[in-house]
Amino acid sequence: MSEISAADGWRRPAPTARQTRIDVLVAAALAAGAVASVLLSRAADFDLGRTPPPPVEEVLWCLAVSLPLAFRRRVPLVVLVVVSAVFIGLQARFVAETQLSSVCLFLALFTAGAWTTDRTMARAVRLVVVVVMFAWLAYVLSATAWSEGRHGKAADGLLSPATAAMIWVAAVNVLYFGAAWFFGDLAWRQARQQALLEERTVELARERDENARRAVLAERVRIARELHDVVAHHVSVMGVQAGAARVVLDRDPGQTRVALVGIESGARSALEEMHRLLGVLRDPQAVPASADGAEQPLPGVDAVPDVLAGARRAGLKVDFGVVGDPVPVPDSVGLSAYRIVQEAVTNTLRHAAASHVDVRVRYLPGMLEVEAVDDGRAAGGPPEQGRRGHGLVGMRERVGLHGGELEVGPRPAGGYRVRARFPLPGASSRAEREHEAVP
Repeated sequence: MSEISAADGWRRPAPTARQTRIDVLVAAALAAGAVASVLLSRAADFDLGRTPPPPVEEVLWCLAVSLPLAFRRRVPLVVLVVVSAVFIGLQARFVAETQLSSVCLFLALFTAGAWTTDRTMARAVRLVVVVVMFAWLAYVLSATAWSEGRHGKAADGLLSPATAAMIWVAAVNVLYFGAAWFFGDLAWRQARQQALLEERTVELARERDENARRAVLAERVRIARELHDVVAHHVSVMGVQAGAARVVLDRDPGQTRVALVGIESGARSALEEMHRLLGVLRDPQAVPASADGAEQPLPGVDAVPDVLAGARRAGLKVDFGVVGDPVPVPDSVGLSAYRIVQEAVTNTLRHAAASHVDVRVRYLPGMLEVEAVDDGRAAGGPPEQGRRGHGLVGMRERVGLHGGELEVGPRPAGGYRVRARFPLPGASSRAEREHEAVP
C-alpha cells in the first residue's frame, strides 16, 4: 500500500521554491503594512487609552509578529508558537497595531493545520494556542470590565457596555479561530486528495501502458501462431509431394503430374489463407475474403476433411470419422479445433515415418474433442523429441484460450496421439435438460 493510500501515513511534500518565495513576499508585505499602520497611528495621534512604547520598540514588535511567516510552510508549528507569543506581547505592550497582527496570527494558525505532517501534534499545538488566546482575551476583557466598573459606568440597556463588548469580542474571536482551524484542515485534506488523484493517475497510465504492451505481445503471438498454422501445413504437404514427384519423375509421368497438381493446389490454398489472414490483421472486424474478393468464413470443424484431403494427396493414408450428434460450435472453438488437427497432420507429415493417420471428431456431452493418431515414429529420435516446436506451443495456447485440455505424446503401442477437448458453452445445461425430459 502506498503512503498516499494510507491517510495517516501521507507526508505532504516540502514547499517548492516558488511557494517559499511567496511566503517571503507575504511576510515582507505584512511587515511593511504593520510598520506603516503603527507609524500612521502615531501620526494620527489616536487615543488608545494607554501609553504606547517607543516607536522603535513598536516597529520591532511588528517585525517580530510578521517576519516568521517567511518560514510558515517549512516549520509551521514553530512559526505558530512564535507568532502567538509575539501577538500576546504586542498587545500587552499596547502597540498601536491590531489589524495586520491578527492577520499574521490567522495565517500562522491556518498554515499549522494545512502543512503539519503529524496531525496529532498539529491538533494539540493549535488547541493549546487557542486556549491560551482565549485565556488572554478573558483576562483583557475582565481587566477592562473592572476598570469600567471602577469609573462607575452603568448599563443604558439590557447589557452594560462592558458585557456587550465581551460578548461581541468573544463571538468574533470564536469565528476567527474557528475559520482558521477549519480552513487549515480543509487545505490539508484537499492536498492529500490531490496527491491521491495524481498517484492514481500515474498508476492508471502505468496500467494502460502495461495493458497496451501485453496487447501488442498477445497480438504478436496470435499473428505468429496463425502464420505458423497457415504456412507450415501447406508447405509441408507441398514438400512431401515435391519429394514424391522427384522420385517418380522418370518412370511414372502420370504420378508426377498428380503430385504437381497437388503442389499447385496447396500453393493456391496457402495464398488464399495468407490473403485472408492479412485481411483480418489489417481490419479485425472485416469479414475474411478469398483472393478473388469473395467473402470466406473462418475454417471450422466442418473444414477438417479439407486438411485430410491434402494429406491424402501427399501419400498419407487417412481415416476420418465423426462420433456423436453434431451440435453448433462457436466459431472460435471451431477454428481452434481445425488448427489443431491441421498442426497434428502437418507434424505427422514432417516429423514421423508414418503411413497412416486416424482423425476423429467427437461431440461429447458439453464438450468437443478432436483426436489425431498416427502409426509413425519421430524421425531422428523418440517421438517426444522429434515433435517439439512452435506448433505444440500454439496448440496449448489455443486450448488454453477456451479452458480446454490437451494431450500429446507417444502411445505405448506405437505412434503418436494428439487429443484436444474444448468445453462448449451451454452444452452441459442442454444435455441436462434433455436428460430430465426423459421419463
